[in-house]
Amino acid sequence: MDNCLFCKIIKGEIPSEKVYEDDEILAFKDIHPVAPVHILVIPKKHIDSIAVLEKQDEPLVGRIYSVINKIAEEQGVKEDGFRVIVNCGRDGGQEVMHLHFHLLAGAKLGQKIV
Repeated sequence: MDNCLFCKIIKGEIPSEKVYEDDEILAFKDIHPVAPVHILVIPKKHIDSIAVLEKQDEPLVGRIYSVINKIAEEQGVKEDGFRVIVNCGRDGGQEVMHLHFHLLAGAKLGQKIV
């Protein structure tokens, strides 16, 4: 997607503070964190949102959750706990139309975070 912010980050056209990368997944620190640890985990394949996932995307989404677990451990927040949020569509709070997972941790999280 030519105008997708996250696709530009994946291509290296926009800098990011990466915490994880492989052939299918990229994770980087959010530039406007709402928690001490706020990492975005995205598929490199452009998928608009969770609402348009297809059967073939199921293994990728499963891997994303495994990567989130690994990142939580590396960040030292796995034991105390963390939150994973996926916003879907404009009314659901999704600001970038590229599927992404917010990993939030590092403090006791209240009900209103993202």
